[in-house]
Amino acid sequence: MNLQPVTIQVLQRTGRKFFTSIIGLADDLDKEKIVSYLKKTYKCNGFIVDNAEFGEIITLFGDQKENVYQFLIKEQICTKDEIVLKGL
Repeated sequence: MNLQPVTIQVLQRTGRKFFTSIIGLADDLDKEKIVSYLKKTYKCNGFIVDNAEFGEIITLFGDQKENVYQFLIKEQICTKDEIVLKGL
């Protein structure tokens, strides 16, 4: 059970290009496997950034907000109440 909510945030890069950040996932999750699965399933590129304030942040290219939201609920990583959607 997460104490802090998981934030799915979509930010605009340039023009019509976007990227999606997943902030606040539990430390005991294998983020490498999650990124690998999301990249294959949704045909996008992505990586993990280590941030001093937020910990490890998963970043995916494109507007993947709805896909990530459905994935987190389907795999029972989070409940709907624990997810905060930001951006677009």
